[in-house]
Amino acid sequence: MILNNMIKIQYMNDVDFNTMQKTDKKIKIVVTYNNGSQSVVPLDEANTDYQEIQKWVEEGNTIEEAD
Repeated sequence: MILNNMIKIQYMNDVDFNTMQKTDKKIKIVVTYNNGSQSVVPLDEANTDYQEIQKWVEEGNTIEEAD
C-alpha cells in the first residue's frame, strides 16, 4: 500500500520552462515516508496508487498544496 508509513502527501505543480516558474497546474502527488523516502504518483485514475490516495481523501483526509 502506497500510504503505509506515510508522513506527508503533497501535490507537485508543473513548471513553465520558459520562465522557470511553478504554475498552478497540479501534475503529480508526492508521498513522503517516515524513513525519508518518497514516491511520486501521477494524477491518473487508472493508476492504483492514485486510486488509493483518492480513497484516503474520500475518508476525510487532505492532500497538501504544493510549496
